[in-house]
Amino acid sequence: MEKTFALNDVVEMKKPHPCGENRWKIIRMGMDVRIKCLGCDHSVLLPRRQFSKKLKKIIVSS
Repeated sequence: MEKTFALNDVVEMKKPHPCGENRWKIIRMGMDVRIKCLGCDHSVLLPRRQFSKKLKKIIVSS
């Protein structure tokens, strides 16, 4: 099953961020996906393939 995600979606990753939050907002898409932690506002840039592998579920779809 292919997970479809879009810009400004709120997603849950398999592992939580060190700040304790597990919800992330997609703020940039392309070959890489930039996500921002909703707990501490730290952003992380991941290759799309790695992001798809680490994605658990989409919480809020835009």
